[in-house]
Amino acid sequence: MAERQDKAALISETRRRFEAEYLPDKSDKYDSRDVERLQQDDKWVENYLIWRHDVVDDTLKMIDESFQWRKEYTVNDLSESVLPKWLFEIGALFLHGYDKEGYKLFWFKVKHHTRDPKQQLDKKKLVAFWLEHYAKRDHGKPLTVVFDMAETGISHIDLDFVRFIVNCFTDYYPNFLTKIVIFEMPWIMNAAFKIVKGWLGPDAISMLKFTNKSDVQEYISGEYLPPHMGGTDSFKYSYPPLVDDDFQTPLCENGPITSEDEHESKEEIDADTKEAGELNEAQNLNQKKMNSIEQISKSEETDKTEVKPKNAKKALTTFKGPLLHISPAEELYFGSKETGEKKCLIVLTNVTKNVVAFKVRTTAPEKYRVKPSNSSCEPGTSLDIIVSLHGGFAASLQDRFLIMAAEMDQSSGAGVPELTQFWKEVPRTKVMEHRLRCHVIESSKPSSLTLKDNAFNIPAKTNEDLHIQLTHLLQINKRLEEQMNRCLWFQQLSVVLSLLSVTVAAFCFYLAYAQRS
Repeated sequence: MAERQDKAALISETRRRFEAEYLPDKSDKYDSRDVERLQQDDKWVENYLIWRHDVVDDTLKMIDESFQWRKEYTVNDLSESVLPKWLFEIGALFLHGYDKEGYKLFWFKVKHHTRDPKQQLDKKKLVAFWLEHYAKRDHGKPLTVVFDMAETGISHIDLDFVRFIVNCFTDYYPNFLTKIVIFEMPWIMNAAFKIVKGWLGPDAISMLKFTNKSDVQEYISGEYLPPHMGGTDSFKYSYPPLVDDDFQTPLCENGPITSEDEHESKEEIDADTKEAGELNEAQNLNQKKMNSIEQISKSEETDKTEVKPKNAKKALTTFKGPLLHISPAEELYFGSKETGEKKCLIVLTNVTKNVVAFKVRTTAPEKYRVKPSNSSCEPGTSLDIIVSLHGGFAASLQDRFLIMAAEMDQSSGAGVPELTQFWKEVPRTKVMEHRLRCHVIESSKPSSLTLKDNAFNIPAKTNEDLHIQLTHLLQINKRLEEQMNRCLWFQQLSVVLSLLSVTVAAFCFYLAYAQRS
């Protein structure tokens, strides 16, 4: 509590001094939207303070430099329409996937970048566009930068552009960087990156991670790495549209559960229904739950008896959006395979006077069932969304959920055909978006259910471990072969150069002998 009060005092002092010492003389050098945000957004000010170790003088200097840069590059007005289309099409910069700590990956495909002074400003604005796009969307959550330097050479070295990217994180976007992963940097660029280390400063140097195919998975799991980096990610960058975090429609959208999961889901629903019935005999359901069931029955004909999961946790935080209040605000809590927690509850509350249509998307559609995932919420009512893991999958920190919402006209219907047509026609500017990440609760105590739930998974887990180890050995073997081939090539080159040297020496000796004769 005391620490929080100290931080609040620092935030207040930073705002007061900025307004008194910087704003009077430099108001024309700042964007008024940034000044207004500084006064309202505590988290933004706190990030500046964190990045400057809570030293207010240094924090104010950073804010000053950052604000001037933001106005110079018109950061608040950057959009797809103001940047050249070809910049997006080449795919040198984009956001995709997450590292093992759950941070978003910002990719820089160096092989697609070439030095051109005429294009430099537009390319720098593209970097600013992506950073601002992500900062506004995920409320300043830090990200991980990946320099993919495969198939690059001296023609791709552009220290001015690299310095700009580094400066964005050290000077303009506070507390926004977790690490910089550099993949397969050519030896010819070693000298260049010694200069880059000098730009980063002592605090950020520890964030540099030089990797190759054999160790990059220490930081990024294979599911978010392309094949040339030893991963299994089949993602192919393309434009348009703008890459949007890979959110896809989850399994069983507003329909009956099918295929292999049908039997399992019926058993779960029967068990939950039975338990809910026992509870109903002891106490009455509250009006909120009744409203929720009524809403689900309107949007899903086959899910009339959907009930709240017995192990769903009561939401403790709420995101208060202009259309919907969403609880929980940031994280869905799932258990590990050992704890067996497979269901979560999301509560939506319509705070408007109109019907609000919503849909739920996820980055891992093969893992989750969401019910309802595409429906509507009446004015002033609440609705429960049940998120459950599919089959033997386990939640991970990299999984994300996107809730999209938009107001509907009173004359519009709320059936599946009407909702489908509505989402095709609604302007993106009228869509509210909110993202949730997953949190995995690890169990430290052995449970009597652990053996029962996981006994049949032990062979699969063992096979998976063996497969990972075998893949790792194959990768090491392949790398050794490549090194041996390079050694053989150098040996052959050395032999040729030696023969050439002997020939030249012999020729020189012959010329000297001939002149003496």
